[in-house]
Amino acid sequence: MASSHCSIARLCLLLVFCFISAHSTSSTSHYYDEQESVYQVLEAINSDIDWRSLFPDDFCVSAPHGIVCEYFSDENDTVTPHITELNFGSVSDYSPNPPCSFNSTLSPLLSSFTYLRKLFFYQCFTETMVSFPWFLSTLGSTLEELVFIDNPSLVGTLSGNLGNLTRLRRFILSGTSVSGAIPDEIGGLLELQQVTISRNCFHGIVPQSLGNLKKLKVLDLSYNGLEGNLPESIGKMTELVKLDLGSNHFDGGIPESLVGLQELEFLDLSYNRFGNFGIPLFLAEMPSLREVYLSGNPLGGQIPEIWEKLGGILGLGLSGLGLVGKIPASMGVFLRNVCFLVLDQNKLEGTVPDEFGLLESVHEMNLENNKLSGKLPFSANFSARIRGKLKLAGNPNLCIDGDLSSAQDKSSLGYLKSCNKPNKPDAVLFSFSESSSPVNSSLLLIIFLGLFLTFCL
Repeated sequence: MASSHCSIARLCLLLVFCFISAHSTSSTSHYYDEQESVYQVLEAINSDIDWRSLFPDDFCVSAPHGIVCEYFSDENDTVTPHITELNFGSVSDYSPNPPCSFNSTLSPLLSSFTYLRKLFFYQCFTETMVSFPWFLSTLGSTLEELVFIDNPSLVGTLSGNLGNLTRLRRFILSGTSVSGAIPDEIGGLLELQQVTISRNCFHGIVPQSLGNLKKLKVLDLSYNGLEGNLPESIGKMTELVKLDLGSNHFDGGIPESLVGLQELEFLDLSYNRFGNFGIPLFLAEMPSLREVYLSGNPLGGQIPEIWEKLGGILGLGLSGLGLVGKIPASMGVFLRNVCFLVLDQNKLEGTVPDEFGLLESVHEMNLENNKLSGKLPFSANFSARIRGKLKLAGNPNLCIDGDLSSAQDKSSLGYLKSCNKPNKPDAVLFSFSESSSPVNSSLLLIIFLGLFLTFCL
């Protein structure tokens, strides 16, 4: 009886062993083609490295940093390994991804990774021209992050390459030569949380469809050639925390729909062509704002009284807006947390408000090239703390208190004149005014008499 039980047990163990072996063989066979694709992709990125010798084993056991493998089970509980991340280009010593070479290319085999979640390239395409991957649309709906950073030789357009990436959450295309228009299809990628398309060659208008991206938290389209009016639909992206549209060719007015971005902390519209409408008053209705940069737009007008509700501002850039009138004292009263404040290249006049001397958090203040006058309100401690970051040149009628006229402080105050030092009178050869001292008058009289006697005698 015992022998019978042992036989049954041995049979069960044998069946389990056979099942595991068959399962393992099936998984390995299924995974082999995918691993071969990884080798070929690595060789396209850097053919100078013998990847097969360095990493001869299963990539799920031992792979280059940046190549990530995960295990998946199907409805039959069959477990299969798949590549889920491909990261290329060493970012730092802490992220030693497979390094790219000067002649790196994009392998079409990238489209064979049907479980790929992240595709990342950093400084890989710097000399040899490489077209933006046309095969992205074949990756299906698995890709969640697509990142190209500082790849100046990457060319092409986005049109027709993004439509199937329905699970994409993070799209970064920065520092490339990709051009054309931002395609309308991007508004259909409803899972997007970050879109950074900066420092490229894009032109044309921003599609209205961007307003469909309700989950978007970061939108950065800076340093392109985008133009036209901003679509009102941007105000519908109510989860936005950062909006950077700086250094483009946008014109018209700044849309009031931006007031709907109640979570917005960072707003950069600088160096565009927004004009003739003044600093938007609706900024006062966006209490989450921490940084606002509007410099380089011909907005005109006076600085409005909106600062009471914006006490959390840390950075404020209002350079070159064509601003006129006086600087409101309320800026010094309410912007107590501001670290960066620039009002240069405007037409501001009057004195610098005394309240500006109370801005203890400021690390950089630029008031250059205005029409400001009178005595500066800054103490010696304020000047010593901010030093060269306090810029006042181009305001010839500003002056400083005598306590600030030491050589140490002059370096940070633009060698302004002292308010307490009288102007030197013009030199004269003779003076017989009543205010002349008795000694000088007597001396002049003796000289005159001597000359008279010489010529008369």
